[in-house]
Amino acid sequence: MKAHQGGFTLVEIAIVLIIIGLLIGGALKGQELITQARIRNVANDFSNITVAIYGYQDRYKKLPGDDELADARWTSPQATKGNGNGTLGEGALSALLSCTSDSSTENCNLWQHLRLSGFIAGDPASKSAPQNSAGGVLQVKSGALGEAGLAICSSGLSGKIAGAVDTQLDDGKPGTGALRASEKTSDLNEKPQITAYKEDGTTLYVLCRIL
Repeated sequence: MKAHQGGFTLVEIAIVLIIIGLLIGGALKGQELITQARIRNVANDFSNITVAIYGYQDRYKKLPGDDELADARWTSPQATKGNGNGTLGEGALSALLSCTSDSSTENCNLWQHLRLSGFIAGDPASKSAPQNSAGGVLQVKSGALGEAGLAICSSGLSGKIAGAVDTQLDDGKPGTGALRASEKTSDLNEKPQITAYKEDGTTLYVLCRIL
């Protein structure tokens, strides 16, 4: 008697392929939802920090971080005062992102002043720059990307996220408008030379909103 050789029928193979397709589609949809959430969060960061800075200026008539009266206003924990010249330090981004409890730059003082005043959440003794939803950090500085005035910057953004935020809040172009972008992560003082965002999965941007 011949042994019967088992195998998958065409119907069974079709069912397996459908299940695989559903799993892949679900994974891709889930990843897109995560990306969209990050885009919303990065956009909200720019709005929330803008409100916090203007709220501090309205209450104390000083720029947070630059406030020369902060050390007298908050003594426990002790605030570090600024020089009161109306601007925030214009150092390289690499130095501004490494804010610690011992940092004395005005860009780092800003986060402590905003926390002490209650305009943003967090440890009031901390000067660390908050993270964004993409794994980068936020920072505020004067003269960002060669533009005059104050700017809020968010680093470590993919081209998809940076482009979507720029389109949502501005004109979608990295070199014009109130939102500017740069591929350079070591120095934010140079004007951006890019004309379009690359969605290649590897290029990261620093996006700055000029206030």
